[in-house]
Amino acid sequence: MTLAPSAPLAPLTRPARLRAGARVAVVSPSGPVPVDRLEPGLDILRGWGLDPVTLPHVLDVHPELDYLGGTDEARAQDLQDAWCDPSVDAVICARGGYGVHRMVDLLDWAAMRAAGPKVFVGYSDITVLHEAFALRAGLATLHGPMVGTEAFLKDPRTQESLRATLFEPETVRTLGLDGAGVMVPGRARGITYGGCVSLLAADLGTPHARRSARGGLLVIEDTTEDPYGIDRILTQLLRAGALDGVAGVACGSWAGCGPYAKVRAVLADRLGGLGVPVVEELGFGHGPTGLTIPLGVPAVLDAPADGGPATLTVEVPALV
Repeated sequence: MTLAPSAPLAPLTRPARLRAGARVAVVSPSGPVPVDRLEPGLDILRGWGLDPVTLPHVLDVHPELDYLGGTDEARAQDLQDAWCDPSVDAVICARGGYGVHRMVDLLDWAAMRAAGPKVFVGYSDITVLHEAFALRAGLATLHGPMVGTEAFLKDPRTQESLRATLFEPETVRTLGLDGAGVMVPGRARGITYGGCVSLLAADLGTPHARRSARGGLLVIEDTTEDPYGIDRILTQLLRAGALDGVAGVACGSWAGCGPYAKVRAVLADRLGGLGVPVVEELGFGHGPTGLTIPLGVPAVLDAPADGGPATLTVEVPALV
């Protein structure tokens, strides 16, 4: 029996932009966040005119598995309570780490869908939730900095990218650092999706995993993966057919993954055969600067053959 081809990715429902006084819930769905990083991050949000609130378990540490920010049930409850609270306009994660795979199926996705679209921000392990919001709720999200991370606390461009996206999304339609380069030239249009590539690979085979990349613009990055580990991850995605039909690939940072020349060789080897544009060092993820990338929106990836700067341009503002 021949299976029908999967439908191409479609734009997802975008939430409303934030305004002064908006209430923002901060949660820790993955690892524990140090209090000395959380408070300065909350102060930055307050400086933007937002009203940040923390959930009860935001500073928890699991009693036995200290790499987790509290029990799976507590982390899931915080996220669900925040999302389903009608007074909350946005949910921003405190940090990544590990743990979302353990709690994502504890969330009541029917209740989350019923609560309607809200701004959701995070990266790293939070990739699992980006995929869940896209596939189980049909909602666009923001791959962006978290309040307890070093880049958000110290890098002005990281801060401004998120602030502008939240309040003035029409001003940040073209994304990319000046040093963004071209690995495979070309121009492609598609729907943005992705995140931390090891988490995308870890989703494979799970009941709610993405079944097709057709018509998608994949954005990927990672941290502390050796070049051979990145090779293994990308090879797994390729062998599973998870990249079949992808329209283009935008690569972000590979902090702690070894010399970039070796990482680049792996990316070129594994992605170069897709026959689609591939952009490198766009400036999102775990690096010293982490631009905010809207997920679930139509965009154009430009990888000029003449050596010009590579860019990712969203065709609609990230938020309405």
